[in-house]
Amino acid sequence: MSSKYKIGDSQIPHFVTFTVVGWIDIFTREVYKIILLDSLKYCISNKGLYVHAWVIMSNHIHLIISSNSTPLEHLVRDIKKYTSSIIITSIIESQTESRKDWMLNIFQFAGQNNNNNKYYQFWKQNYHPVELSNSYLLNQRLDYLHNNPVKSGIVFESWHYKYSSAIDYCTNHKGLLNIILL
Repeated sequence: MSSKYKIGDSQIPHFVTFTVVGWIDIFTREVYKIILLDSLKYCISNKGLYVHAWVIMSNHIHLIISSNSTPLEHLVRDIKKYTSSIIITSIIESQTESRKDWMLNIFQFAGQNNNNNKYYQFWKQNYHPVELSNSYLLNQRLDYLHNNPVKSGIVFESWHYKYSSAIDYCTNHKGLLNIILL
């Protein structure tokens, strides 16, 4: 694997993207977004994760993250492992999820074709971290991340999207996660 796809210095902010297998629009449901946010909040409070910017889209999440105490690859592993387990369990136990069988079939198929999983695979394996070591890269990725909901036609202005840190950067209001502004 090329070094450009490895975490460098965890103290330097990195842009990462987690994508759901099959590009399934799982995060159109509030319940699954809350699971993801709770995992990020836990890692912020208990594992030394610094979230500088974030956005949850329908089938992927973009983050700009760093840490002074825990290697980022460990934090990414923990977030992906925990959220995949809890979201899959939530789908299995749901009495109202209309896409339950369809999603579980896709997650099971992906899991069976990946030696790293026993039953289901929720997230795609790779997350291609990009070290944001200069202001050009940092501003480019920050703009890309925050404008994702605008380009997708979800909102007219980035700070109107509830599941993003754009509100923290563009207004005097705080968003759903405690972030460290860049």
